[in-house]
Amino acid sequence: MHAIGLIESSSIAKGIEFSDVMAKTAEVTILVAKTVCPGKYIVMVGGDVAAVRQSVLTGLEVAPEVVVDHFIIPNIHPTVLPAISGGTVVDKVGAIGVLEMYNLAATIEATDAAVKAASVIPIRMHLAFGIGGKSYVVLTGDVADVNTAVAAGAAVASEKGLLVQQIVIPRPHVQVIDSLL
Repeated sequence: MHAIGLIESSSIAKGIEFSDVMAKTAEVTILVAKTVCPGKYIVMVGGDVAAVRQSVLTGLEVAPEVVVDHFIIPNIHPTVLPAISGGTVVDKVGAIGVLEMYNLAATIEATDAAVKAASVIPIRMHLAFGIGGKSYVVLTGDVADVNTAVAAGAAVASEKGLLVQQIVIPRPHVQVIDSLL
Protein backbone atom coordinates (compact mmCIF):
# COMPACT_ATOMS: atom_id res chain seq x y z
CA MET A 1 0.00 0.00 0.00
CA HIS A 2 1.44 3.33 -1.02
CA ALA A 3 -1.27 5.80 -0.04
CA ILE A 4 -4.26 6.31 2.21
CA GLY A 5 -7.21 8.61 1.82
CA LEU A 6 -9.98 9.53 4.22
CA ILE A 7 -13.30 11.31 4.26
CA GLU A 8 -14.71 12.41 7.62
CA SER A 9 -18.45 13.08 7.38
CA SER A 10 -20.98 14.76 9.66
CA SER A 11 -23.62 12.32 8.36
CA ILE A 12 -23.56 8.60 9.12
CA ALA A 13 -25.87 7.75 6.20
CA LYS A 14 -23.83 9.77 3.72
CA GLY A 15 -20.64 8.32 5.20
CA ILE A 16 -21.87 4.84 4.35
CA GLU A 17 -22.70 6.07 0.86
CA PHE A 18 -19.19 7.55 0.58
CA SER A 19 -17.71 4.13 1.41
CA ASP A 20 -19.74 2.45 -1.32
CA VAL A 21 -18.85 5.03 -3.96
CA MET A 22 -15.17 5.05 -2.95
CA ALA A 23 -14.90 1.26 -3.15
CA LYS A 24 -16.65 1.13 -6.53
CA THR A 25 -14.65 3.97 -8.09
CA ALA A 26 -11.12 2.60 -7.97
CA GLU A 27 -9.06 -0.41 -6.94
CA VAL A 28 -8.77 0.47 -3.23
CA THR A 29 -9.20 -1.38 0.04
CA ILE A 30 -11.49 0.02 2.70
CA LEU A 31 -9.27 0.12 5.78
CA VAL A 32 -11.79 1.73 8.14
CA ALA A 33 -15.47 2.54 7.75
CA LYS A 34 -17.24 3.36 11.01
CA THR A 35 -18.88 5.88 13.26
CA VAL A 36 -16.84 8.15 15.51
CA CYS A 37 -17.83 10.74 18.08
CA PRO A 38 -19.83 12.94 17.96
CA GLY A 39 -22.01 11.12 15.44
CA LYS A 40 -19.61 11.36 12.51
CA TYR A 41 -18.61 8.66 10.04
CA ILE A 42 -15.16 8.02 8.60
CA VAL A 43 -14.06 6.09 5.55
CA MET A 44 -10.36 5.38 5.04
CA VAL A 45 -9.10 3.64 1.92
CA GLY A 46 -5.66 2.41 0.91
CA GLY A 47 -4.00 1.50 -2.34
CA ASP A 48 -1.78 3.03 -4.96
CA VAL A 49 -1.70 6.81 -5.08
CA ALA A 50 -3.76 7.26 -8.25
CA ALA A 51 -6.51 4.88 -7.10
CA VAL A 52 -6.74 6.48 -3.64
CA ARG A 53 -6.86 9.96 -5.17
CA GLN A 54 -9.63 8.96 -7.60
CA SER A 55 -11.58 7.19 -4.86
CA VAL A 56 -11.49 10.15 -2.45
CA LEU A 57 -12.18 12.80 -5.09
CA THR A 58 -15.17 10.86 -6.38
CA GLY A 59 -16.41 10.31 -2.83
CA LEU A 60 -16.22 14.04 -2.15
CA GLU A 61 -18.59 14.68 -5.04
CA VAL A 62 -21.38 12.66 -3.36
CA ALA A 63 -22.26 15.19 -0.66
CA PRO A 64 -19.67 17.92 -0.13
CA GLU A 65 -21.96 19.69 2.33
CA VAL A 66 -21.44 16.95 4.97
CA VAL A 67 -17.65 16.63 4.61
CA VAL A 68 -15.93 17.64 7.84
CA ASP A 69 -12.43 17.00 6.51
CA HIS A 70 -10.58 14.77 4.09
CA PHE A 71 -7.06 13.92 2.98
CA ILE A 72 -4.97 11.96 0.54
CA ILE A 73 -1.53 10.99 1.86
CA PRO A 74 0.77 9.53 -0.78
CA ASN A 75 3.60 7.40 0.60
CA ILE A 76 2.18 7.09 4.11
CA HIS A 77 4.89 6.57 6.72
CA PRO A 78 4.94 2.89 7.80
CA THR A 79 4.48 3.74 11.51
CA VAL A 80 1.19 5.60 11.02
CA LEU A 81 -1.17 2.72 10.19
CA PRO A 82 -0.10 0.59 13.19
CA ALA A 83 -0.62 3.64 15.43
CA ILE A 84 -4.14 4.10 14.05
CA SER A 85 -5.00 0.50 14.89
CA GLY A 86 -3.31 0.71 18.30
CA GLY A 87 -0.56 -1.75 17.47
CA THR A 88 2.57 0.28 18.15
CA VAL A 89 4.96 -1.32 20.65
CA VAL A 90 8.07 0.49 21.87
CA ASP A 91 10.95 -0.81 23.95
CA LYS A 92 11.81 2.49 25.58
CA VAL A 93 9.93 5.76 25.90
CA GLY A 94 12.04 8.91 25.82
CA ALA A 95 10.67 12.41 25.59
CA ILE A 96 7.01 12.59 24.63
CA GLY A 97 5.15 15.01 22.45
CA VAL A 98 1.40 15.35 22.21
CA LEU A 99 -0.56 16.87 19.35
CA GLU A 100 -4.27 17.45 20.02
CA MET A 101 -6.62 18.31 17.17
CA TYR A 102 -10.30 19.13 16.69
CA ASN A 103 -10.83 16.23 14.30
CA LEU A 104 -9.48 12.86 13.37
CA ALA A 105 -8.37 13.58 9.79
CA ALA A 106 -6.06 16.37 10.96
CA THR A 107 -4.54 14.05 13.57
CA ILE A 108 -3.60 11.43 11.00
CA GLU A 109 -2.18 14.06 8.63
CA ALA A 110 -0.22 15.72 11.44
CA THR A 111 1.13 12.36 12.60
CA ASP A 112 2.37 11.50 9.12
CA ALA A 113 4.10 14.89 8.85
CA ALA A 114 5.62 14.50 12.33
CA VAL A 115 7.11 11.05 11.77
CA LYS A 116 8.48 12.11 8.38
CA ALA A 117 10.14 15.19 9.91
CA ALA A 118 12.11 13.46 12.67
CA SER A 119 13.03 10.10 14.17
CA VAL A 120 10.00 9.59 16.43
CA ILE A 121 7.51 6.80 17.01
CA PRO A 122 3.78 7.33 17.47
CA ILE A 123 3.00 5.33 20.62
CA ARG A 124 -0.66 6.20 20.94
CA MET A 125 -3.24 7.68 18.61
CA HIS A 126 -6.71 8.29 20.03
CA LEU A 127 -9.20 9.06 17.27
CA ALA A 128 -12.45 10.75 18.28
CA PHE A 129 -13.87 8.00 20.48
CA GLY A 130 -15.47 9.34 23.65
CA ILE A 131 -13.68 12.69 23.59
CA GLY A 132 -16.18 14.86 21.76
CA GLY A 133 -14.73 14.31 18.30
CA LYS A 134 -11.26 15.55 19.20
CA SER A 135 -8.21 13.37 18.58
CA TYR A 136 -4.60 13.21 19.69
CA VAL A 137 -1.32 11.46 19.10
CA VAL A 138 1.55 10.80 21.48
CA LEU A 139 5.03 10.59 19.95
CA THR A 140 8.30 9.50 21.55
CA GLY A 141 11.97 9.90 20.75
CA ASP A 142 14.86 12.04 21.87
CA VAL A 143 14.01 15.59 22.91
CA ALA A 144 15.31 17.28 19.77
CA ASP A 145 13.45 14.89 17.47
CA VAL A 146 10.23 15.19 19.47
CA ASN A 147 10.44 19.00 19.30
CA THR A 148 11.00 18.85 15.53
CA ALA A 149 8.20 16.34 15.00
CA VAL A 150 5.69 18.21 17.16
CA ALA A 151 6.46 21.46 15.33
CA ALA A 152 5.97 19.76 11.94
CA GLY A 153 2.70 18.11 12.97
CA ALA A 154 1.41 21.30 14.59
CA ALA A 155 2.13 23.24 11.40
CA VAL A 156 -0.04 20.86 9.38
CA ALA A 157 -2.95 21.06 11.84
CA SER A 158 -2.59 24.84 12.32
CA GLU A 159 -2.71 25.37 8.57
CA LYS A 160 -6.24 23.92 8.67
CA GLY A 161 -7.17 25.74 11.90
CA LEU A 162 -7.57 22.42 13.72
CA LEU A 163 -4.76 22.41 16.30
CA VAL A 164 -5.99 22.45 19.91
CA GLN A 165 -2.68 22.07 21.79
CA GLN A 166 0.86 20.82 21.39
CA ILE A 167 3.27 19.87 24.18
CA VAL A 168 6.68 18.30 24.67
CA ILE A 169 7.67 16.64 27.94
CA PRO A 170 11.44 16.01 27.94
CA ARG A 171 11.50 13.49 30.82
CA PRO A 172 8.02 12.12 31.49
CA HIS A 173 7.34 10.47 34.85
CA VAL A 174 7.11 6.67 34.71
CA GLN A 175 3.45 6.81 35.82
CA VAL A 176 2.63 9.06 32.86
CA ILE A 177 4.36 6.64 30.50
CA ASP A 178 2.48 3.69 32.02
CA SER A 179 -0.84 5.50 31.62
CA LEU A 180 -0.15 6.05 27.92
CA LEU A 181 0.90 2.52 27.03
